[in-house]
Amino acid sequence: MIKIGVTGQSGFVGSHLYNTIALFANEFESVPFDKDFFTDESKLNAFVAQCDVIVHLAAMNRNQDPQVIYDTNILLVQKLIKSLEVSQSKAHVIFSSSTQENNNNLYGNSKKEGRELMQSWAEKSGGKFTGMVIPNVFGPFGQPNYNSVVATFCYQLANHQTPSIDVDANIKLIYVGELVEFILSEIRNNKGNTQLQVAHSSEIKVSELLKLLQNFKHEYQDKGNIPTLQTNFELNLFNTYRCYMDIKNHFPVKFVQHIDNRGMFMEIIRLGVGGQVSLSTTAPNITRGNHFHTRKIERFAVIKGKALIQLRRIGTNEVLDFYLDGDNPSYVDMPIWYTHNIKNIGEDVLYTNFWINECYDPKDGDTYFENV
Repeated sequence: MIKIGVTGQSGFVGSHLYNTIALFANEFESVPFDKDFFTDESKLNAFVAQCDVIVHLAAMNRNQDPQVIYDTNILLVQKLIKSLEVSQSKAHVIFSSSTQENNNNLYGNSKKEGRELMQSWAEKSGGKFTGMVIPNVFGPFGQPNYNSVVATFCYQLANHQTPSIDVDANIKLIYVGELVEFILSEIRNNKGNTQLQVAHSSEIKVSELLKLLQNFKHEYQDKGNIPTLQTNFELNLFNTYRCYMDIKNHFPVKFVQHIDNRGMFMEIIRLGVGGQVSLSTTAPNITRGNHFHTRKIERFAVIKGKALIQLRRIGTNEVLDFYLDGDNPSYVDMPIWYTHNIKNIGEDVLYTNFWINECYDPKDGDTYFENV
């Protein structure tokens, strides 16, 4: 069992890495980290002493004073090195740097010099070291105006604001899930590499990025349609966008019913991708689900009976409750990294239409069980 500690565990990349490590409980064990450890030497020493691998992600990215960014990031590295020395650790340290190393600004300098300081510790101590130089990272739950332009645009559009483009440059991006896979691969490899250029997985002009996101808002948020998603990048971008919507107040969405003397007709879903449609019946007081997905798009449509659909984002405690009634058919979509369930709260059988964008593959189900 490899014991992994992640500084910056509660940050954007850190939380994704920490939550993904938990999916491999037979292989990895997480050593919990708290940002207060950097202000308490004894706690930091205890944390370091437990770790076989330390992924150093903690850093300051934005501040009005660039010198504060530089000083803070160097100080964090120095404190971590001191604890490694005190603990006589031989841990494999994986250090997160940035392509801004080449931009000759104080943030980039702090990452480059921090990486070099950590490399020097490894050479002296006999520890393993991997220095990752990472392109722009995007994905669910990044902070707008902080982590990436993707986060900023998603937040603005989802909240009915108007984004603006300062410089219409090409940007090189990597999805946070792809970066996490890269880090886990380095942990499994366990060799250490002085410097690794993490390759970007997509490149796009800022204006084209904004155009894609505007289409997601128009098709999905405004009309309820699943847009055409032609590449993994577009799928990852769409799943990112969905996480910036006000889920609590957007769902459930009522279907448009067309009623005449023959009865009623309604359209369950209109989509630009394939997938699998299923119909289920659920007996009274029975709950289905209690699982989450990391890439799949899913819609629960209640067409007869009474249901409670619950969602909870992994790593948080807030449970979102949605009450649906087949007398007024409606749907709730499941964001990625939200565990979810559906319970029949009525006295009659519950009829639910399920759609998911992938046909189920038992060898790669992307289904992880956790109670809401």
